[in-house]
Amino acid sequence: MGDVLFKRIAGKIAGLSMKLQQAGMPDTDVEFVKKTFFSAFYMTTGIVVALTVLLTKVNVGVAVALLIFPVLFMMMFMYFLKFPDVRIMRIQREIDKEIVYAGRFLVIELESGIPVYDAFKHVSANYPVIGKYFQNICEDIDLGTTIDDALNKAVELTPSQNFRRVLWQIINSMTTGADVATSLNTVIDQIVREQRITLNEYGRRLNPLAMFYMIIAVILPSIGITMFVILVSFLSIKLTLTTLLMIAGMMGFVQFLFYTVVKSSRPASQFED
Repeated sequence: MGDVLFKRIAGKIAGLSMKLQQAGMPDTDVEFVKKTFFSAFYMTTGIVVALTVLLTKVNVGVAVALLIFPVLFMMMFMYFLKFPDVRIMRIQREIDKEIVYAGRFLVIELESGIPVYDAFKHVSANYPVIGKYFQNICEDIDLGTTIDDALNKAVELTPSQNFRRVLWQIINSMTTGADVATSLNTVIDQIVREQRITLNEYGRRLNPLAMFYMIIAVILPSIGITMFVILVSFLSIKLTLTTLLMIAGMMGFVQFLFYTVVKSSRPASQFED
C-alpha cells in the first residue's frame, strides 16, 4: 500500500527520474520519494517532540504539536524533494568552471592528431568533473556502444547547457565529416564570450546589492542599536544579555543572508576562483 502511495507521488513530479540521474543519485524515483518521506517524518517528529517538551510548562504542548506537525511535515517533505535540484545546480556550476579549459584541452589533443577516443580518455584523466562524463562515454564505447549513442547518452545526463553544446558539436561534426577541432573552437569561443557578458552583468548587479548591504547591514544596525540603547535608558527598561544576544544573532543572520545572495548569484565560469 505504501509503495503505491510513493509511486503516485513520484508520478506527479515531472522528470524526477531524469533529475536523479543528472544529480548522480543511484536511487529510483520511487526509492527517492520513500526516503524523502521518512526523512521528513523523522525530522518533523524530532522538532515537534522538542517543542512539546518546551511548551508543556504552559499546558499547550500537545495542542501545538497537533497543529504544527502536518504543516511542518509538508514543509520538510517539499524541502527534501528539492535536493536533486540543488545537486544539479552544484554540478552545473562545477561543469561550467571546467568547460572552457576542458574544451581547449580537447581541441589541442585533436589538432595534434590524437584520435577522438584517446582524446576523451585524456580529458577524463585531467578534469575531475567533466572527466567523469568522458569516462562514462569511453566505458560505453568499450562495451560496444557506438560513439554517437554514447555521446547522446551523455547529452541527456549532463545538466549543463554549455556542455551539451560541446557534445552536440562533436556529434554533428563526426556525422557530417567536418573537422571536430575547428567546430569545437568556435563553440568554446562563443561560450567564453557569453561568460564574459554574464560576469559583466553580475558586476553591474553588485552595485545596488552593495548599497543595500551598506544601508541594511551596516548603517541601520549601528544607528538602530544606538537609538535603542538611548531609548531603553530613558524608559528605565532593563537590557539583559539575552536581548543583546538576540540582536547580535539577527544582525549575523542579515550578514549571512547577504553573503548567500551574493554568492548564489555569482555566475560559474572559467574566471571564477
